[in-house]
Amino acid sequence: QVQLVESGGGLVQPGGSLRLSCAAPTLAFSIYAMSWYRQAPGKERELVAVITSTGGSTNYADSVLGRFTISRDNAKKTVYLQMNSLKPEDTAVYYCKAEVTTWKKYEYWGQGTQVTVSS
Repeated sequence: QVQLVESGGGLVQPGGSLRLSCAAPTLAFSIYAMSWYRQAPGKERELVAVITSTGGSTNYADSVLGRFTISRDNAKKTVYLQMNSLKPEDTAVYYCKAEVTTWKKYEYWGQGTQVTVSS
């Protein structure tokens, strides 16, 4: 059974930093593109950042560009989201997703980790 396990969420003051991790020990991790999404109360889930299977390319939502950095360690089967200069509007549950398309699309989600930015 594929499991994605997020960690690193918590309460932080505006301007602070957090680093989220998503481990996928049972996944053939190196072939999957990995993404971070977030969902704030009353809002739809939105894409925050994505990284290709090799880590050679990344993409970000405009709202986090320049503040967040996605990275991965294929040997550790872990993807990270470094979040700096956090704002109250970054408050949300953050989810990681693994996706690959071979002869069909495979997609797996983590359970989410809460990030709260508040003074």
